[in-house]
Amino acid sequence: MVRMSDKQKHFVLVHGACHGAWCWFKLKPLLEAAGHRVSDFDLTASGTNTEMIQHVVTLSDYTKPLLEFMTGIPPEEKVVLVGHSLGGMNIALAMEKFPEKVSVGVFLAAFMPDYVHKRSYVLDQYKERSLAEAWMDTEFLPYNAETESEMSMFFGPKFMSSKLYQLCSDEDLELGKTLIRPSSLFLKDLQAANQFTKGGYGYVKRVYVICDEDKAITKEFQQWMIDNNPVDDVKELKDVDHMAMLCDSNQLNVCLLDIAHAYA
Repeated sequence: MVRMSDKQKHFVLVHGACHGAWCWFKLKPLLEAAGHRVSDFDLTASGTNTEMIQHVVTLSDYTKPLLEFMTGIPPEEKVVLVGHSLGGMNIALAMEKFPEKVSVGVFLAAFMPDYVHKRSYVLDQYKERSLAEAWMDTEFLPYNAETESEMSMFFGPKFMSSKLYQLCSDEDLELGKTLIRPSSLFLKDLQAANQFTKGGYGYVKRVYVICDEDKAITKEFQQWMIDNNPVDDVKELKDVDHMAMLCDSNQLNVCLLDIAHAYA
């Protein structure tokens, strides 16, 4: 049985590439039922946000809804920031800018940068270690005709069913295929940006949550990121694919409550 907390925590849930706030629809009521406050929203050009990805050229622009939200958090309050997949880059940016407002950053099968290499380092490593065929029917298209254009990314149905949602229900997969939108890894921007800092992003406690059956960001690569930039704690979800919040929301709920109890 999940225990009620003696103190309400504030969870901020940040979705991954091509997804939106909708992907938290199973998890959010579970955290709220345990007595906590939960905020989730669409990043720029995601979910119901009306912007188009081709107009979003930096990670900061893409993260703007989260950064604006964090600006409004009162100075005495701290949140539990949860980033899924590419959302790890978004929460890293928020941790860099507002370290005093984050009690713990939770990287859920997420890209987790360090503060030694350039911001694109873990994404560059992921790209180097991934065979082109691993992306299957995912579409990568330049924003425009410029040679230095960012690339948009749109998951294909085969990639989704075999790499992201392979342990999810058919209904969840269909929902995902219906609601996803083109996104980007913002590699041009991240390769040119200053690295994160030890006093900003590196100041905040971090917990990594491994999804053991993840075929998109494999368990091996998740472990490599942890070894590259050691965290305060590591949790592992069992028999869970990349979409943990849909695949096994109950197991993820218990995991996040444990993290919040320990660090928030």
